[in-house]
Amino acid sequence: MASSISAISEELGEIDGQISDIFRALSNGFQKFEKIKDANRQSRQLEELTGKMRECKRLIKEFDREVKELEYTVDPDTSKILNEKKQSMVKELNSYVALKKQYASNIENKRVDLFGGPAEGFEDDNNGGFLASSMTNQQLMDNGHQMMDETDQAIERSKKVVHETVNVGTETAAALKAQTEQMSRIVNELDSIHFSLKKASQLVKEIGRQVATDRCIMTLLFLIVAGVIAIIIVKLVHPNNKDIRDIPGLAPPVPSRRLLWIPD
Repeated sequence: MASSISAISEELGEIDGQISDIFRALSNGFQKFEKIKDANRQSRQLEELTGKMRECKRLIKEFDREVKELEYTVDPDTSKILNEKKQSMVKELNSYVALKKQYASNIENKRVDLFGGPAEGFEDDNNGGFLASSMTNQQLMDNGHQMMDETDQAIERSKKVVHETVNVGTETAAALKAQTEQMSRIVNELDSIHFSLKKASQLVKEIGRQVATDRCIMTLLFLIVAGVIAIIIVKLVHPNNKDIRDIPGLAPPVPSRRLLWIPD
């Protein structure tokens, strides 16, 4: 398949070769990942594989642009082959992306964050030394109301903290989404700039070849004209030289005329 694509377009063949190399590297990388036991090393390995996936995605986009440019210059069967090849690349890349997400989820499940602290208690400062049996009914009721009020205040503070945490999380998520979209636009713009520079380089090479061809033609024409002028000059200087052939379309030189006269 790679040789047939190279026969259609050298650039497509080169891109296809680079994508195949990345797919081989991803396959080897995930096989290596399965042998790693340390979570930190697994994270670093996933980051490296993610970078290769980004590069593969950029190359597939470039392959797609090249295919679209060739749509009107190749026959329908060739166009179908190229589109099927692109779909195959996308499908294979998506399989590696899904595998990466699965491994990333497994790593997160291994990392358990423990949060703890002392339990919050309530103590009556004024009557802390009294036993319930030594309190009157009114004192018990007052103490109960006080504990309920403190509990309500603690619940309100907890609600406030939760509400603030939700707001901060929402703002953070919105900022991360905006930054992600901005990075995606920057990556797409860089891909377009890279593609434009590549096309410009090819155009400059073609112009250089055309200029070199024009110079060769002008040099040949100059030599022909110079040769014709040299022959004309020689014919004029030596009109009776038979070794020099007449130039087609040029009249032979007029022989010198002598006046005949009879002396007296």
